[in-house]
Amino acid sequence: MTSFTFISGNLGLDLAGTLQHRRADRRDLLREPADLARWTVEAGILDVPPVVGAADLAAGKTLREAIYRLALYRLAAGDAMDRLGGAVDRPAVDGAGVAADDRLLVNRVATGPQASVLLNDAGRVERSGDLDAALSTVAREAVQLLGGPRAVQIKECGGEVCTRLYVDTSRGSSRRWCDMHECGNRAKAAGFRARQRA
Repeated sequence: MTSFTFISGNLGLDLAGTLQHRRADRRDLLREPADLARWTVEAGILDVPPVVGAADLAAGKTLREAIYRLALYRLAAGDAMDRLGGAVDRPAVDGAGVAADDRLLVNRVATGPQASVLLNDAGRVERSGDLDAALSTVAREAVQLLGGPRAVQIKECGGEVCTRLYVDTSRGSSRRWCDMHECGNRAKAAGFRARQRA
């Protein structure tokens, strides 16, 4: 069973991270409907896996890819602004340079009903809803990131093959890897081996 990681700092980017190594040796962690159902629980959106069929899985993947492309746009826009004079703020996602379909899809999903969050009789949080509610919750988080001030903090992992996007909240925006334990350790080990050979 595939284990999911939630290290991106945003549910939308965590969903986008379920397709790994996008430029080489692609690994899709959402291979079957049960994977997406389990992801919603592991992400802390729902307590019980929702019913997910093949069409639902396809819809989840479509949302995932739209979020990924919009986040890449924000990343590329920020890099271009930095090269053109170190502008601090990046332009808001307004459709320019972005596939309008992606923006419209994310907005449409975000307007759906969200997962329910209640305090139960035992004083514990209870999360419930169907897959549409879970995906709406993810899309809303993505919208708030992509259209808000934290969009300037979106980065792509510096790992050799990793394409994971994350929100860099480190001091001085110095975070280089999506996860220090995996990509960071691999990069440091490779650097150490290269220094030993030299």
